[in-house]
Amino acid sequence: MEVAPVFEEFNPESDCDCPGCIHRRRAMTHALPVREGGHPAAHGARRALVIAAAAGTVLGGGQVLSAAAAPGTPGIQGAPLDEDPGPGSPQGDTSALHGAPGTPGAPGPATSAARSTTRAAILARAKKWVAAKVPYSMGTYWSDGYRQDCSGFVSMAWNLGGNEWTGSLSAFAVRITKSQLQPGDILLFHNPANPEKGSHVTIFGGWANAAHTQYVAYEQARPSARKRTTPYAYWSNGSRYLAYRYKGVKGGAPGGSGPSTGTRYPGAGSFGPGADNKYVTQLGKALVARGGARFYTSGPGPRWSDADRRATQAFQRAQGWTGGDADGLPGPATWSYLMTGKGRDIPRAGAGASGTQGKAPAYPGRGVFRPGQSSPSVEQLGRQLVKKGFGKHYAQGPGPRWSESDRRNVEAFQRAQGWRGAAADGYPGPETWRRLFA
Repeated sequence: MEVAPVFEEFNPESDCDCPGCIHRRRAMTHALPVREGGHPAAHGARRALVIAAAAGTVLGGGQVLSAAAAPGTPGIQGAPLDEDPGPGSPQGDTSALHGAPGTPGAPGPATSAARSTTRAAILARAKKWVAAKVPYSMGTYWSDGYRQDCSGFVSMAWNLGGNEWTGSLSAFAVRITKSQLQPGDILLFHNPANPEKGSHVTIFGGWANAAHTQYVAYEQARPSARKRTTPYAYWSNGSRYLAYRYKGVKGGAPGGSGPSTGTRYPGAGSFGPGADNKYVTQLGKALVARGGARFYTSGPGPRWSDADRRATQAFQRAQGWTGGDADGLPGPATWSYLMTGKGRDIPRAGAGASGTQGKAPAYPGRGVFRPGQSSPSVEQLGRQLVKKGFGKHYAQGPGPRWSESDRRNVEAFQRAQGWRGAAADGYPGPETWRRLFA
């Protein structure tokens, strides 16, 4: 079953109230104007002094990584420094929209408001900037009136009435956990001690893998707006990013665990042998719409059946999931993908689709594959293992009598599927047999 990791909380270092930290924060925020890194609270008292030493001590995504910082993330090739917003990528202050329709440069509304929107609308607006490759700039405004930096990008996607910055976006949202993230939410890191050093925000576009260690991020960063698979929560300073949900979004109450009642995951207890409820029907209809009609001879209906299990498993495998993530029982990720139209559809029969029998011979039963047993199926298994590249433990053969060499080769094949424990004991069950001959 899918397991969502616990969201990691972070208390910013600026909360420290020791005299040294208080002095350093005051010095830093009063030293720079907002557009060069200062805090809006000091906007009226700009000073010319730039505290260069502070820039080397404050952690952030825009700094040069220290020797202890890992530039890469497992599972994603190459996480170079330019994956971050990068040095010299400051952000603008709060401001009105610029350029009313037909009058570029004209001032827009003076204040922002939490306008009602939908998740689909948020992503559609973000995709427009990505498609247009809107270049990054903290001082330039796109034709729609929004500032071309990371916070302006979110202000645009959320359809706010003005341009916000990383220090004010949270006022339009509520905190949520990692497990509650849905497309259109944001991951925000605001460094109050020095906003230019690391502060950044991305739009969450959905999970990119079943383990929830990667997600699709929509963001405004140099050189232009982009959509990219990103390690959770970001390439660097990941533990400092906090998840937020826009207050005006429909299809999910602020801070709620899922979208509206029609698509909210009903819990693992709603599925599996003996289940009989409307969610099983809803699951089956979604599976049929995603290419799973061939698994049903009748239905879908409210009573859980093997057809539901096999169709669910086929959909899970179509996403590239294996092991416990493709057990045929819908967890939160499977349900979310089906209800929101994400991921890949179930391949048609005969196209190498997971969940189909294809030309695999009938499974002979577990009793055949035991010490001392002899059967043509054992030799058939062995030859297929060799064909698939899992025959290194054979000194001779394979033959019809079950041997330790057979078991070790089967175990190697099972582990190659990502299985562990009892699922990789070296004794072929129906699923091992099906995959081996698929």
